[in-house]
Amino acid sequence: MQTNTATTVEEPLDLVRLSLDERIYVKLRGDRELHGKLHAFDQHLNMVLGEVEETISEVDENAHSVRKVNRSVPMLFVRGDGVILVSPPSRSA
Repeated sequence: MQTNTATTVEEPLDLVRLSLDERIYVKLRGDRELHGKLHAFDQHLNMVLGEVEETISEVDENAHSVRKVNRSVPMLFVRGDGVILVSPPSRSA
């Protein structure tokens, strides 16, 4: 039986490769979250995302509250050393 190497996951970056041209979720250092379409990535998890929705959580320790700031960005380069988590789109079986 022959497996389709285009859709198999053998290494962690294979999961990211399968998410090319799809919307992904990226959690970054500094309480930042991104949802965007993955256009490119490399082995360091540097990424180019398009149609990005960014959410920044700002903590006000004096008021004991969290304020969320949202913005839309047409195209964004994400440096890999700030990436905590990458979540591919959910796939149905």
